[in-house]
Amino acid sequence: MECVLRPCRAADCADVVRMIKELAEFEKLPDQVEISDRVLREDGFADDPFYRCLVAEVQPEHRSRDGHTIVGYGLYFFTYSTWKGRNIYMEDLYVMPEFRGKGIGKKLMSKIAEIGVENRCSQMKFVVLDWNRAAIDFYRGHGAVDLTAAEGWHFFRIEGEALKQLARGQLGQ
Repeated sequence: MECVLRPCRAADCADVVRMIKELAEFEKLPDQVEISDRVLREDGFADDPFYRCLVAEVQPEHRSRDGHTIVGYGLYFFTYSTWKGRNIYMEDLYVMPEFRGKGIGKKLMSKIAEIGVENRCSQMKFVVLDWNRAAIDFYRGHGAVDLTAAEGWHFFRIEGEALKQLARGQLGQ
């Protein structure tokens, strides 16, 4: 079965949101998804996009049981390390369950790495839930290093009201 990778188009955002929700369901965090295809379109297809995305598409004769031809995606953006310079951050790598084991995830990740190398990035970063052994093994098998185990780094997030309070200088007093 042939799978084509291509840049996401604005018209693909509904499919990407569908898969974002599938991924959140798998990660046991479905209530965390607040994004809509409208916001995804605005953020990814403006003059200065916040992210970039690749989609994996199969021919109509190989569509999913539910009729989808877009069966995977890799969403990424560029960041900067004061120690290493340019980085590419892979926010999501997802392939629908019925299409796993066919090399699509590897193909998506390799293409994101290629884009990083073409843009002179020295690192590709991403996070994985600690219980997702299949993903951890997949990434380690492709040269990834677990920074929490190797260097003790922890990944933090400030969001919602805490972010607004911090922006007003009201937290940490």
